[in-house]
Amino acid sequence: MSQLSLFLSFSLCSFIFFIQSISATTPLIYGGCSQTRYTPGTPYELNVNSLFTSIVNSASASNFNNFSISPSGYAQSNNVVYGLFQCEGDLSNSDCKACVASSVSQLRAICPQAIGGIIQLEGCFVKYDNTSFFGVEDVTVVSKRCGPSIGYNSDSLNRRDAALAYLTASNGQYFRGGGSGSVQGVAQCVQDLSVSECQDCLTEASGRLRSECETSSWGDMFLGKCYIRYVDRDHHSRTNAAGDEDVDKTLALTIGVITGVILLIVFLSSLGKMCDKKGGK
Repeated sequence: MSQLSLFLSFSLCSFIFFIQSISATTPLIYGGCSQTRYTPGTPYELNVNSLFTSIVNSASASNFNNFSISPSGYAQSNNVVYGLFQCEGDLSNSDCKACVASSVSQLRAICPQAIGGIIQLEGCFVKYDNTSFFGVEDVTVVSKRCGPSIGYNSDSLNRRDAALAYLTASNGQYFRGGGSGSVQGVAQCVQDLSVSECQDCLTEASGRLRSECETSSWGDMFLGKCYIRYVDRDHHSRTNAAGDEDVDKTLALTIGVITGVILLIVFLSSLGKMCDKKGGK
């Protein structure tokens, strides 16, 4: 069954953001475009195209890189483009490149001629702009999502808190995965941050996630330069099973109605033929 995608747009600094629910065919978490546009055919457009090519090529060998693009012969102050990409730490090189290539393709579609853009897919992140953002901390909430509430369950909440504590423990890593029992999660910072800045970002994200999602069976918190996510597999699987059961009931009811209508049509048709025969006599 296809999932309808809900878009929400709002202004944040100089960007317009679009948040989309995830479906099997469009794994877009959020994307944003600068409101300022460049003129087609200008040196800046050439730089953006060069940046996108460099990002995709680099993703085949690394899960993170940043670039400053400004072809010789043009004033850097007007035409330089800054950009970076990052893939989730457990992606293979081939999957990373595929994800980044998809990100660039979608950025071209949602941000035509924008001087800056940002996109987060399931598995990778790409951003570019005409001013440098490398090494700049950003704890702005960009996307937050919470699953259905499981009520106050002390065991589940304790496991959730333990999982978030594990993900935010100071270990010097930009990508972390793990949890506590049935509650598992992942967390990651953009690698242009220092280790201490990454730690600060994840601590902020964890606190907001705990506050926003409270008793949810799963939750995601994406800040400007980091994210943290968790899922309680026990409750999440039961939620999915209940949802599948509802779908099955709906499908069975629909089939029953259609079958009834067909039988009614057949009966009325037969009745009509019998009346015609009697009338002919």
